[in-house]
Amino acid sequence: MLPLTVADAGVENIIKRVGGNPEVKQHLENLGFVVGGTVRVITVIGGNVIVNVKESRVAISREMAQKIMV
Repeated sequence: MLPLTVADAGVENIIKRVGGNPEVKQHLENLGFVVGGTVRVITVIGGNVIVNVKESRVAISREMAQKIMV
């Protein structure tokens, strides 16, 4: 398992674990980051990670992306 921050851009990954405190986990789940779901890194800009998750483009901070293991 690797954090989402080191995943290759353009490659579809399966989410294996979502870490963090309960509030952070709930926030990420509300955005679509659920175990077993797919996520694709689009690009990294200024410390933010832009990803495709559940047919939507979402920008999350580097700290949040570190909590998502693929």
